[in-house]
Amino acid sequence: MPSNPLPAFIFTAAETQELLDRFLRYVQIDTRSSETSETFPSTAGQWDLLKLLAEEMAAMGLAEVEVTEFGYVFGTLPSNLPAGRSAPVLGLLAHVDTYCGTEGKDVKPQVHKTYGGGDIPLPGTPGVCIEADKNPLLQRCVGHTLVTSDGTTLLGADDKAGVAVLMALALWFLRHPEVPHGKVRFGFTPDEETGTGTRFFDVGRFGAHAAYTFDGSVAGEIETETFCGDSATVTLTGVDVHPGVAKGKMVNALRAAAHLIEHLPKDFLPETTEKREPYLHPYVVNGEVGKVAVKFLVRGFTVPDLEAREEDLLRLAKETEEAFPGLKADVLIQESYRNMKTVLDRYPEVVHLATEAVKRAGLEPILSYIRGGTDGSALCFKGLPTPNIFAGGVNFHGHKEWASLEWMVNSAETGLHLVHLWGALDKPSLA
Repeated sequence: MPSNPLPAFIFTAAETQELLDRFLRYVQIDTRSSETSETFPSTAGQWDLLKLLAEEMAAMGLAEVEVTEFGYVFGTLPSNLPAGRSAPVLGLLAHVDTYCGTEGKDVKPQVHKTYGGGDIPLPGTPGVCIEADKNPLLQRCVGHTLVTSDGTTLLGADDKAGVAVLMALALWFLRHPEVPHGKVRFGFTPDEETGTGTRFFDVGRFGAHAAYTFDGSVAGEIETETFCGDSATVTLTGVDVHPGVAKGKMVNALRAAAHLIEHLPKDFLPETTEKREPYLHPYVVNGEVGKVAVKFLVRGFTVPDLEAREEDLLRLAKETEEAFPGLKADVLIQESYRNMKTVLDRYPEVVHLATEAVKRAGLEPILSYIRGGTDGSALCFKGLPTPNIFAGGVNFHGHKEWASLEWMVNSAETGLHLVHLWGALDKPSLA
């Protein structure tokens, strides 16, 4: 028998409690991002968590800890492989910001130990609960420790569950130096929710051969496909005059915006689509009688699907001009990200290692897709293949968001196996 056998790649009860405590601490920091800010990161609260993570990483003993000028936090778990052996550098990533459209200040996390099934009341909003019949995943979590907000805010499991998992994972390896592993780069990013999280991300500076975002949901899921995403702004310029003398003169841009939104194709809205179906989503309206800007998310799993929805928008803008004589409609379309599958298909080993890690953690791998995007979408096209791994949160972006502690532990244990598997590779195989 080996004199120094490897430990089981599991979290003890004490380490599980540490993970929970870490998660509860992080969600109470208001890190909502902002689409209107001109700074990067877009909000001061993100800096608060990013700097805290850097302090904690340095305190636990990670090397090369830095906070870049753009708020990216990097740290290194150095390789402990024997002399003469090297493995590809692995990157592990999570984002610190939360969705800007739902209140995220003064989060009061609620811990529901040994969930027994049924509805989960949210004490901050009497009479409101997370309904079990509308949340079938709850049935899979009977007996788990669940975490919710009090119902007045989001929880922030997207992606503070992933942040907590990666920090706990790093600490586990520092506590178990007998476990061989290659070099691992940890990274925490801002502004993922605004779609700009990788704008200044320097892949060369990060220095990984491949990476994984821990930003998913259900235990076992590995997401290798995303929407292709664009943003669009339709600016409607009307004519504003005093309403008392408006006959034949006023062109009301507010009414034009209502007309535009009302005539969106009903079969291509988020609330009428699922799976790989594309959509147009109006999500912000700003303005007054003289000028209104309507912001849209445009999504499709293929570029032709994406372009078809953009053609819908261009056609509707023209029709709105015709319906309101004197109105001017301008459409600005900006690329956000593209389906990462086209890149990941060229790196099957990266996905294979994730599925093997999930299996070794005692779970059934579920290769899936995201009706959205992650930092990995953009990073793939920057030359860093980056699938997405589950982190245990559910119902992202809303007041009824929740997380399973057991799924978070499953995520961390998957990460333990992933690091170990990468450490067994020969560097040239993925260099």
